[in-house]
Amino acid sequence: MTAIFKKELRSYFRGMIGCLFVALFLVVIGLYVYAICFANSSPHYEYAYYNCSFIFLIAVPVLTMRSIAEERRQKTDQLLYSLPVSMTQVVLGKYFAMLCVFAVPVLVSCVYPFLVHLYDPSGYLSFSAVFVAAGAFFLLGSALIAIGMFMSSLTENQIVSAVISFIAILFVYLMGQLSQMLSGTSGVTAIVFAFLILLLSLLVFFVTKSKTAGWLVFFVLEVPIIVISFLKPTLLEGLLPKVFGVLSVYERFYSFADGLVDLKSALYFVTVAVLFLVFTVQSMEKRRWS
Repeated sequence: MTAIFKKELRSYFRGMIGCLFVALFLVVIGLYVYAICFANSSPHYEYAYYNCSFIFLIAVPVLTMRSIAEERRQKTDQLLYSLPVSMTQVVLGKYFAMLCVFAVPVLVSCVYPFLVHLYDPSGYLSFSAVFVAAGAFFLLGSALIAIGMFMSSLTENQIVSAVISFIAILFVYLMGQLSQMLSGTSGVTAIVFAFLILLLSLLVFFVTKSKTAGWLVFFVLEVPIIVISFLKPTLLEGLLPKVFGVLSVYERFYSFADGLVDLKSALYFVTVAVLFLVFTVQSMEKRRWS
């Protein structure tokens, strides 16, 4: 795993992707720091992380698009299967390399508060709030990178990988807003859940390459929704906004940006990252034996 980690880390900084990723984050964070702390004379540096969290929509697909898709395109993934390491170690080696690339701009951004403090006459800048927000920002990025890595394992085309990663992260980004915009009626809830179950079934099919598994997931999850919508539709009322609100990783991050330390949310970020890493391992294992 160490050898894979070092190889991946070198490849990011020998090429343009790692430098572009770091530069993009530092420029965006720097602009928001200037706008919030200097232009508006506000001591709330942590709001810079809050406002620039949209950058993951662009940065994560750029970072993750080649992680596995490029290996599949060049057929070098066959070499990975012959290594004396497990697929879990291969995936973790690649994932930790991307985390290190992401950690660079996060660590550099932690220096900015000291510069802001020098020009903060009020002395109200809270370093604890800043570092809590920075830690949550890193955990959010860790979860989204795991999602992007999984999307990269589904295709051998980097562009396709970037596009589906963007769509997945856009959905995650908008999930909190959708929970407020969508109607909580039973009919709308049933329709949206049916669509999401269909997407999940397709995802299972792509991972397992088994139509039986895909159809099984669809029917096992869809039949109860249909039954409830006909027999007890009141159980579905208001359920959709609640589910989206609970699952939204961005909404959980925003609480950290407001200065709140929520260990459950931190654990949720880790859980999402682990879950999609497991999906990635399973996707590569399935390709090994297919």
